Amino acid sequence: MNGLQLISTGSALPRRSVSNAELAQMVDTDDAWITSRTGIQQRYFCSEGESAVSLAIAAASEALRNAQLTPQEVDCCICATVSGDFATPSVACMVQAALGLREDIPVLDVNAACTGFLYAASVARGLLCGNGGRYALVIGCEQLSRILDMTDRTTCILFGDGAGAGVLESTPTSLYADLLGARGSQAICAAGPGSQPSHIQMEGRAVFRFAVEAIPRCIEGILAKTGLTLDDIDWVVCHQANERIIDHCIKKLSAPAEKFYKNMSRYGNTSAASIPLALDGLRQSGQLRPGMRLLCVGFGGGLTWAGTLLTWKGDSHETA
Repeated sequence: MNGLQLISTGSALPRRSVSNAELAQMVDTDDAWITSRTGIQQRYFCSEGESAVSLAIAAASEALRNAQLTPQEVDCCICATVSGDFATPSVACMVQAALGLREDIPVLDVNAACTGFLYAASVARGLLCGNGGRYALVIGCEQLSRILDMTDRTTCILFGDGAGAGVLESTPTSLYADLLGARGSQAICAAGPGSQPSHIQMEGRAVFRFAVEAIPRCIEGILAKTGLTLDDIDWVVCHQANERIIDHCIKKLSAPAEKFYKNMSRYGNTSAASIPLALDGLRQSGQLRPGMRLLCVGFGGGLTWAGTLLTWKGDSHETA
């Protein structure tokens, strides 16, 4: 079964940036409290005319441009989200229509919360291998601001909106591995469609304990599968939920902190968009080189966890 390599990324953010100081005008908190406990300094919220779908379309368009691919070359489109505009049609279907992807390819959404992008990549790999395709468009997008309780300072300070996308290529040559699982818990939950408003609820301590267990487990599991060590990994890209979680895991693993990318200070926790936004941040900042190994790690709602090793091939114009 072929592996996957990442050949391009893209991202999209809402127009409105919301600082900790602005949140402090809505709920009993302050910048020092938020920053010291999470590392988050700002996040983005959708304004009128913006949504999970519009962000997904923009991020996917950029990823295709950077890969120098046409919509007709995409062999499947998988979108990870917990906050799509509709129960149906899926965000992926709306991206398909907006970008003019072919009609004879699978398009679907995946709900695995903050691990969603990595789950979606694994689904895409299976579809490409099963159907004989080459390129997958994988998206993580969220409009979490629509389901935040702005009176609950334990959750409303954490989350933001955004989208990230990647074009993945099926290849027999790139080193690839994934590790997926779940514990089946409501430690993070949001109600589905119904008569009552849906708000994110979270048992913070339980999630912290799970995260600091899951991240090392995923990293060590991927290294064991591939026979690599952390010295062989160029970047560890964790779900960007809380700076203290990542720092705790770095210490637990006795790992070099400079390998662990962080951007939650600017975006907050964007759930399924978190990892692709981080990957695109690495690309935009010029910190990716062809052949780099990226160990991505997710943890989140349902107490899902995921680890994925990808190789960065680079945008077509970069490697030409």
